[in-house]
Amino acid sequence: MTDLTGAVWRKSTRSGDNGGDCVEVATNIPGIVAVRDSKDQAGPALIFGPTAWYAFVGSARHNTLSH
Repeated sequence: MTDLTGAVWRKSTRSGDNGGDCVEVATNIPGIVAVRDSKDQAGPALIFGPTAWYAFVGSARHNTLSH
């Protein structure tokens, strides 16, 4: 299990003030990107390698811009 004690979590600037229906991402831990539900901060986090995460974000950004 990955220790996320020092994780610095952030929400997207596009999240808005809708009561927290979004995810938070921590990119400050070397070698991983952690993602969690902002409404369940004590709950589980998904762990990705940086390459996989940035490929996902790039793909999501590209698909959003093209529609």
